[in-house]
Amino acid sequence: MKVLALDTSNRPLSVALLEDESVLASVTLTVHQKHAEYLLPVIEDLMAKSEVKPADLDRVVVAEGPGSYTGIRIGVTTAKTLADTLNIELVGVSSLRALALNSQREGGLVWPIFDARNNNVFTGLYRMEKGVPVSVIEDQHVDFDEFMAKVVALDEPTIVVGDGQNFADRLDTHFELLTGFDNLPQVAKLGMLGEQLAPVADITSFVPNYLRLTQAEADWRKQHPEEDAGSYVEKI
Repeated sequence: MKVLALDTSNRPLSVALLEDESVLASVTLTVHQKHAEYLLPVIEDLMAKSEVKPADLDRVVVAEGPGSYTGIRIGVTTAKTLADTLNIELVGVSSLRALALNSQREGGLVWPIFDARNNNVFTGLYRMEKGVPVSVIEDQHVDFDEFMAKVVALDEPTIVVGDGQNFADRLDTHFELLTGFDNLPQVAKLGMLGEQLAPVADITSFVPNYLRLTQAEADWRKQHPEEDAGSYVEKI
């Protein structure tokens, strides 16, 4: 199986090309957030250097969010377009679950964090089981201290990955902070995990998982309280 894996859900832009569990090519850019400008050229370059044609692909795996609204939209839209155009499978993976792959401590807890500002975070809690992050507490947009209390209550050593360093002064000896390269998305691992998961049933209806309303949607709902939640996309 040849797989293209994409993660543009946060500052890094990461793309990998795999054949089964072999990594053919991988690149991660961290110096800018011009994902809309660079994503397609990076994909084209990786495929050309790997001598893989679009028609050779069997599946696209994409980090579906949460994270940057713009970044998620770019990645998901690109993945959907490729899957639909090439008539291949599409798999979406939580961006937090993908980040949790950075820990390989079997049986251990992994706490991925994206800083959402004002003491809020996008986060969830996972346990590594046979190299796969399994959800312990579901992904959510939540106050950091509120979520940390739930993790502390479990009273287990926990690896913190992502933006945990932003809250380091509140983490005790139960927590081990990953740093540097270990905090970047490992998009090849994302692709390998995506090989194991079922593809989406309907590519057209697949949407990003923002975990909170965009400002535009929140404003629209305030102005249209009589409309149901699903009307926003239809109306816009």
